[in-house]
Amino acid sequence: MTNLFTHRLRVRYSECDQQNVVFNGHYLFYYDVAAMELWREATEGYASLVEGGTDLVVAEARIVYRQGARFDELLDIEMPITRLGTTSMIVCPRFKVGERLIAEGEVRHVFTDTLTGSKKEMPHTVRAAFQPYTSAEE
Repeated sequence: MTNLFTHRLRVRYSECDQQNVVFNGHYLFYYDVAAMELWREATEGYASLVEGGTDLVVAEARIVYRQGARFDELLDIEMPITRLGTTSMIVCPRFKVGERLIAEGEVRHVFTDTLTGSKKEMPHTVRAAFQPYTSAEE
């Protein structure tokens, strides 16, 4: 059985635009917050990755907007990992308010060497930590 990590946050007034919905640019910020919480739950933390000489960069991000989340709503960010490659991983976040699908997307991360910036194989400890969160259902 796959573990589905979900992070919940409350939409703040300052994150809404003149249409009274969350401004589109905030969804990648929300994703980043959820991604760091996923790292905290699954691994020893992102700092230990960097201390070990590996970093993680976003190589590609795509968000499809379905509806608008509004001020004070509870937004759940589901974080299924759909691929653990050799040097990359893909997360397909789903943003929901209750059962309403607000937005969904795909974010491809690439592991890099902290000194050279070149692609690097995913550390085995990271692969093992994220394996229980991996789902091929997307």
